[in-house]
Amino acid sequence: MWASRLCLTGECYMVFCFFNSFYSFAEVKQILLSIFFRVYYSFIRRREALVCNTPDDHVTRDIREGIAKLGDLRFRVLDSAGLETAATSGSILDRTAEMTANVLARSQIAIFLIDVRDGLQPLDLEVGKWLRRHATEIKTIVAMNKSESLDDGAGLLTASVGEAHELGFGDAIAISAETGLGMAELYDALRPLLESFMLQVLNEKVNQDDGVSSDVEESKLPLQLAIVGRPNVGKSTLLNALLQEDRVLVGPEAGLTRDSVRVQFQFGGRTIYLVDTAGWLQRTKQEKGAASLSIMQSRKSLLRAHVVALVLDAEEIAKSRSSMTHAEVVIARRAVEEGRGLVVIVNKMDLLRGRRNSKTYEDVIKAVPEEIQTAIPQVTGVPVVFISAVEGRGRLAVMHQVINTYEKWCLRLPTARLNRWLRKVMSRHSWKDQAAKPKIKYFTQVKARPPTFVAFVSKKTELSDTELRFLTRSLKEDFDIGGIPIRIMQRFIPTKAAGSSNTSNSSRQSTGRKGERVSSDKRSIVA
Repeated sequence: MWASRLCLTGECYMVFCFFNSFYSFAEVKQILLSIFFRVYYSFIRRREALVCNTPDDHVTRDIREGIAKLGDLRFRVLDSAGLETAATSGSILDRTAEMTANVLARSQIAIFLIDVRDGLQPLDLEVGKWLRRHATEIKTIVAMNKSESLDDGAGLLTASVGEAHELGFGDAIAISAETGLGMAELYDALRPLLESFMLQVLNEKVNQDDGVSSDVEESKLPLQLAIVGRPNVGKSTLLNALLQEDRVLVGPEAGLTRDSVRVQFQFGGRTIYLVDTAGWLQRTKQEKGAASLSIMQSRKSLLRAHVVALVLDAEEIAKSRSSMTHAEVVIARRAVEEGRGLVVIVNKMDLLRGRRNSKTYEDVIKAVPEEIQTAIPQVTGVPVVFISAVEGRGRLAVMHQVINTYEKWCLRLPTARLNRWLRKVMSRHSWKDQAAKPKIKYFTQVKARPPTFVAFVSKKTELSDTELRFLTRSLKEDFDIGGIPIRIMQRFIPTKAAGSSNTSNSSRQSTGRKGERVSSDKRSIVA
């Protein structure tokens, strides 16, 4: 059975093809299909990229990825800003066009999309001319979007097809990304090209290793890492440094990133999904359009992450003499309350080096961990990494700390080990008297991600907040799981009924519902 992965880049797509499971995606070349971002929705069938009716604002700036379907074909779709041949040198449009051109250079097939309602525009002719001159090896299919608005009975659609011939790529296909019109025709045009390319890939593979291939199995679960922070602290630069390529748009302009860009890469034999988010701001009534959508998307990315990397600006810390602003404290507390692992990254440390800044450099390194502990008392031992993303310094330290936090977040402890630990903890602590000692009968872990424990206590005993904090602190110290949220719940063990009048109550309590009390997992017991 044939299958394929398609990557859409703003007005462009890339296709990765593979045959059954003989080849990993990394082994397969890329095929690009040029299309507007609304077609991205028609393929992946959910709202991922930002869509806003502001054509002059150029909402899409970075390349986004998503899994798509077209009939029995499977696609990995990339959404980017597309080509802008008339952009001023050094402008945002020029930089986004350069990224799209780099994607086209690695592709074999292009779907060139035009707006049929506006007719053939001078920019369409310029893009067609660019493809014929710089992409001679790319097989191009012209697609006319928004064709549902034309009345075929009046001959408008036929006239538009004839007009599209001026681009020099043959007959155009009438489609509608909004309604799905023409997707069957697009499928019929793509499938032969994909099959031909797949046969070529298979033949090359057979010649290289005589048909011997092996599946690469991942021994570890993928890690979802969200990079969050205020605007212009270097989140996109950090993502490029981790990937060691110019994957997302960077520059001195604040608020350059709008979409939450998700990228997959391998580190230490582990699959990691990096998500670069837009700068985190407090949403106000004045925020409208793309800015408001970016804020909402950043918050959704935090909820989907396993580990949250909060990026701070070292230069701003040195100037304000405060490690975290209100917005950054909100991000950190939100991550902890949602049960996510947290790593703090202090970027732009290169700006504090030198003789004049030597004391400032040392003060920042000393003060940041202390102030973070004060701002987020629920979690102790939050890891802090000092880096310079623009120079690539600290890249490995960031990844090692993220993976270490993730492994703690996924930790599972055997029940027998936990109960041996509980007896030792209770014996080494000095209680005022035996009556004040918590009557914990049993202690077990019920889930990981984050680690969640249950303390079974006798009916007349209820653990106070102080005792819960004592248990969480002891867990962190004895099992080295600091820096992640830990949740402890308590349940009552029903006592034996003293008489017939209490028999019904005892049976209800034995179900674990009537006699159960669960403490808050966001305030009192998050540690």
